[in-house]
Amino acid sequence: MNEKTMVSDALSGINSELKMFGDMIPQTENMELKQTLKTLRNKCETSQEQLYQIATSKSYYVPAAKATDEEVQNVRNIFTQSAR
Repeated sequence: MNEKTMVSDALSGINSELKMFGDMIPQTENMELKQTLKTLRNKCETSQEQLYQIATSKSYYVPAAKATDEEVQNVRNIFTQSAR
């Protein structure tokens, strides 16, 4: 297995864990457990960001083009309208 595959697999695994935390945290009533899960999620996010930086610096991952200001505003408008 080459380095690019290992980085990609690790990113995929971390992203799955982040989704899992996103599901578990709001369903947890125990505040101590909720805080522990949030701490673990934050550490997971830090790891994901570090791996992302490695992947992009080695061209293992090429992110999508950045959204234009107009695209960002359109999304804001959609969420603003749905919140009313």
